[in-house]
Amino acid sequence: MNILVLANHLNTGGITSYLFTLAKGLKRIGHNVSVATSGGNRVEELEGLGFKHFTVDIRTKSEISPKIYLSLPRLNRFIREENIDILHTHTRVTQVAAAFLSRSSRRPFVTTCHGFFKPRLSRKMFPCWGQGIIAISEPVRKHLMNDFGVDGRKISLVHNGIDLADFPIVDDAEKLRMRREFGISQGPVIGIIARLSDVKGHSILISAMKKIISKIPSALLLIVGEGKMEGALKGQVNDLGLTEQIRFYPIVNKTAAMLSLMDVFVMPSLQEGLGLSVMEAQAMNLPVVGSRVGGIPSLIEENKTGILVSPGNVDELEQGIMRLLSDLPKAKELGRNARQFIERNFSAEEMAVKTADFYKRILKEYEENSRR
Repeated sequence: MNILVLANHLNTGGITSYLFTLAKGLKRIGHNVSVATSGGNRVEELEGLGFKHFTVDIRTKSEISPKIYLSLPRLNRFIREENIDILHTHTRVTQVAAAFLSRSSRRPFVTTCHGFFKPRLSRKMFPCWGQGIIAISEPVRKHLMNDFGVDGRKISLVHNGIDLADFPIVDDAEKLRMRREFGISQGPVIGIIARLSDVKGHSILISAMKKIISKIPSALLLIVGEGKMEGALKGQVNDLGLTEQIRFYPIVNKTAAMLSLMDVFVMPSLQEGLGLSVMEAQAMNLPVVGSRVGGIPSLIEENKTGILVSPGNVDELEQGIMRLLSDLPKAKELGRNARQFIERNFSAEEMAVKTADFYKRILKEYEENSRR
């Protein structure tokens, strides 16, 4: 199959990581993948892997932006020239674009839903889901059916996959060396990698760190990410007097480098579709403390691969982290179990095969409907 993947941009982030894993997996099983976005800091990397990137100006958050409609003629031409069989979208903007492209090019399109959506009137009146939908977790699948009335027969549950080759395990000596490069001294390192958004629960984690520092003064928190909450979160850290114990880093292309610095990974989300960064941390042998929301409980088995806590509860979060910091051998055991869990249940190969099978089903149904 010739597949065209559409996204707003190709900057570092969860959707971009998903696209890379999917594209590489589909290529390994014999399919051709092209990617159309407005560009980004990972375009060169994508092209270096042998994928064609088509740059089109669709960098907008508005589903009625003129950019969408001005991009359609060029995208239509690309679809014809590359003999694209199916379109795969990942954002609301690209769903709207694909709805027009599907009609004009007579190709079906599918959408991956990476999380939860506000039930805005425009999305209900003009859903633009495509001929099929991929939900990354069971809670997302139920959300689509219950909140948007999507026919469950249109939805395929395909979990995110992890390419373990991108997440090599580092030994203690290498971890120590890398920490020295970052100027990190002795002491346990806690970390989170996520966009700086209120739904990710950073402020709750910062409040929990105040309690942790009172018990383990050498503890350090690394907050990796960018977003609209950056100023507020840095203000909170300053107000709590934790500027020496909490460090902020911008998002990085290779999350494995930052994960290798950590002893414990924390995801205190208030809302989460599945938790790709949780899976990446688990792939790096890290125990995870995560909120009991969305798809996170499907990734963490209590006291076997990590610890689950109630969302928004500072005390529970602090206690969960302290359980791991006070027993690092147990924490390492949970981390090893977590890696094995990812190997067994969330392989990149399985994700690619299931996605390709879904494409084939949608193509067959589309062709049958076209004949009627």
